[in-house]
Amino acid sequence: MSRFQLNLLTICLAFVVITLGAFVRLSDAGLGCPDWPGCYGHLDVPTAEADVAVANERFAHRPVEAPKAWKEMIHRYAAGGLGLLILAMALVSLKGSSSPDQQRVLPWVLVVLVIFQALLGMWTVTLLLKPLIVTAHLLGGMATFALLGWCLFREGALFSGYRTVRRAGLRMSAGAALVLLIGQIFLGAWTSTNYAAMACPDFPTCQTYWWPPTDFSAAFTLWHGLGINYEYGILDSIPRATIHWVHRLGAVAITLVLLALAAMLWRQARVDSRWRGLAMTLVAALGLQVSIGISVVVFHLPLAVAVAHNGGAALLLLTLMAINHAVWRARDHV
Repeated sequence: MSRFQLNLLTICLAFVVITLGAFVRLSDAGLGCPDWPGCYGHLDVPTAEADVAVANERFAHRPVEAPKAWKEMIHRYAAGGLGLLILAMALVSLKGSSSPDQQRVLPWVLVVLVIFQALLGMWTVTLLLKPLIVTAHLLGGMATFALLGWCLFREGALFSGYRTVRRAGLRMSAGAALVLLIGQIFLGAWTSTNYAAMACPDFPTCQTYWWPPTDFSAAFTLWHGLGINYEYGILDSIPRATIHWVHRLGAVAITLVLLALAAMLWRQARVDSRWRGLAMTLVAALGLQVSIGISVVVFHLPLAVAVAHNGGAALLLLTLMAINHAVWRARDHV
């Protein structure tokens, strides 16, 4: 298997892990296994009657619910497999090669990141779904996916050699758009981890208001202390609505920014037609994500649509990584 094929396999599994994580969180299975890394003291879910009885006695506060436990363990198995593939990428990077595009440092950065992700996964359970930890875990998964994308683009010499004019301005715009998207992903994660996805059940208004009552202090208090069970959230309705509303405002802002970036890329097609494909891909990914986000509210948080919203965010992030890669590897038009 070539480095490119290994990288491609790894990024595909990373996408699966992201969507599985969303599925676990949104189906309220985040504490399906109250311990870590096993499940009720087992490497799988206890099913034998005697094992279940022992587990229920040991974890009396959270009796075995096999369907939730299996969701959590399947996610852990997939995450473990992803960690092994990333380690394999790092080991392969040690092999000598004359290719200037071979990644030597980034795979090891990913190894460190995935170890930290494992710690966040443990703390997600031991700190009882603390929103700051769960949000960091989601962002870490997105960061892993994005960096795997960057490796893939470099190894396959993808999106390289584009010709451009006013490269500095395009670099600044693409970089700023990426930073804003990361901020919007944080807001989406904060909305989910605080169980605020349906705090505004109507659209485009929020609880019939164009600007609902808000409480920014409570909504964005990052640390509430230890020993609190955050399952199903602890915030009142107004802070939850505030979080949801800010996420919607962020969606409007990032939509305008990404449409402006797409227009800039389209204009670059005058010197290199390949920019047009990136512009169209960006608009398509953005349109898909906005449509899914609206559907989450209109159809009152169906699980499949909510999970797709997480997947759509990952694809939009990957698209922006591709654009930034193309911009930073572009040549000035002569």
